[in-house]
Amino acid sequence: MRALPGSDTRPTSDRLRETLFNVVTAGQAEALADSVWLDVFAGTGAVGIEALSRGARQVYFIESARRAAMVIRENLRGLGISEGFEVVEREAGQALRLLDAQGVACDYCFIDPPYGRHEAYEEALGVLSQSRLVGEQTLVIAEHDKRFDPGERVGALERRRKLVQGDAGLSFYRRG
Repeated sequence: MRALPGSDTRPTSDRLRETLFNVVTAGQAEALADSVWLDVFAGTGAVGIEALSRGARQVYFIESARRAAMVIRENLRGLGISEGFEVVEREAGQALRLLDAQGVACDYCFIDPPYGRHEAYEEALGVLSQSRLVGEQTLVIAEHDKRFDPGERVGALERRRKLVQGDAGLSFYRRG
């Protein structure tokens, strides 16, 4: 999978991605079948592509950086994936509001802003907590630096689990 040079994009490590999908499926691979995902701050698209490879029906890759969005498309093309996705080239909050207005509802939402942008977590989780994108069964997963805590509660979202692996953490939220 291709990545952008430099440190602007930090792909989710293979190990953390494996942990994420182990938690999401809880040992039941069919849990992802026919699911809808949002991969917010998608970067290389690694998490969304993994979801597609595990049976997701649709993934919305949200990425505002033009070069990163091009890399996502190249990675999808290189893997022979030609359907079941949309690359939304907009700022996260704007893209989430647009998808909400279109009536999109997701089963899983993965957000992974650049670690230093704490306000991006607050904005994305805040929009999601008030959005129809997130239903009662939707799982919202935030990847973050282990030294940063995005919060136990953000609006209607309540953290149900937090895992730390290496320098990264995963916080799992559902509607409270």
